[in-house]
Amino acid sequence: MWRNTHDGYGLTARILHWLIALLFACQLPLGFLTQAAARDPALQFQLYQWHKSLGFLILMLALLRLFWWIVSIRPSPLPRTRRLERLAASAVHRLLLVLTVLIPLAGWAVVSASPLAIPSYVFNLVVVPNLPLAASDAAEAFWSRIHAVLAYGAGLLVIGHALAALQHHFLRHDDTLRRMIRSPHNRDTAN
Repeated sequence: MWRNTHDGYGLTARILHWLIALLFACQLPLGFLTQAAARDPALQFQLYQWHKSLGFLILMLALLRLFWWIVSIRPSPLPRTRRLERLAASAVHRLLLVLTVLIPLAGWAVVSASPLAIPSYVFNLVVVPNLPLAASDAAEAFWSRIHAVLAYGAGLLVIGHALAALQHHFLRHDDTLRRMIRSPHNRDTAN
């Protein structure tokens, strides 16, 4: 089933969730590699292009996910979930949704504010134009800090989110994680 139900997430939400999670997991080490490759400008250029390409893909998928989140129903909380847990989970989910849009936008701003004016060749298929920002070293440094703070902050949230899901699965033995893995029609409804 493509759509969410009150019992679980549909295929659309699950595909977008896991695809964005996988791409985000690739982006953090790739961002490190772009800095580590400073002694090899050709390699560094290629790594930056891959980092930007994945960033634009994440932005597109995140906008689709945000739209899907707005127009679709969300599964009801599991019966044994405490109020504080529901509030925390909701806050983290919303923040992660927003960050998956803001982080690539901040990265796009870094590229756009750079005085080097290096084009973004997305998967060597299309050149994405820069945002209408004034280019300067100071502006590039500002957006680089914003991009890094948002990315590392999201990384910490993702770790907490994953640990909470694993805690629900292995210690509480409830369906929290299973809801994002399997279709509501393919799961036991014991919990």
